[in-house]
Amino acid sequence: MIRALAASLLFLFACAPPQSSTAEAQQPTPPQGAVQEAVFAGGCFWCMEIDMRSAPGVIEVESGYTGGTLDNPSYEDVLTERTGHYEAVRVRFDPARISYRQLVDRYWRFTDPTDGGGQFCDRGPSYRPASFVTPAQRADAEASKAAVIDSGAVNGRVITPILPLGPFYMAEEYHRDYARRNRARYAAYRAACGRDARLRQVWRRPFP
Repeated sequence: MIRALAASLLFLFACAPPQSSTAEAQQPTPPQGAVQEAVFAGGCFWCMEIDMRSAPGVIEVESGYTGGTLDNPSYEDVLTERTGHYEAVRVRFDPARISYRQLVDRYWRFTDPTDGGGQFCDRGPSYRPASFVTPAQRADAEASKAAVIDSGAVNGRVITPILPLGPFYMAEEYHRDYARRNRARYAAYRAACGRDARLRQVWRRPFP
């Protein structure tokens, strides 16, 4: 997972496959027709999974790859930085409990929207932030981005793009639900990567 940090300790924590298969229960699922989806990129998909899952009304968050040119890419393919894919998450949510606009508002706070070269310690095109939208979602996503900019909450220029949603490919099994199945390793990775420290720097006040 981590290309920017070469320390062997980080490699141990971040790259080893999961040792535990225990997962917490998911929220009750509403009728299938009521479920909607949204796709976001914000650096390491382990972190985005756990952060986006904390929102009320979120049913499931899945790690994967989107935005690239290769069909059915593997993690090794994406690591080459030649496929154009982003590490991303697909969020399934109940619109009766949280709207898409509320979800995308929440997304911003989990990212550094001023950084187009990656996120935190993870550098390279596959770690760039982006909001991937359907035509029906674009107006809400654009309005949310404008609200972030107008709020003055970000310490810097907001450059995260809003891009058309294309195919989303699920990540390998060992990446899915990583943070909850490997708590100690995940916590060590997140702390060493400086994600939360940077978020406190870049967000000068709450949003929304």
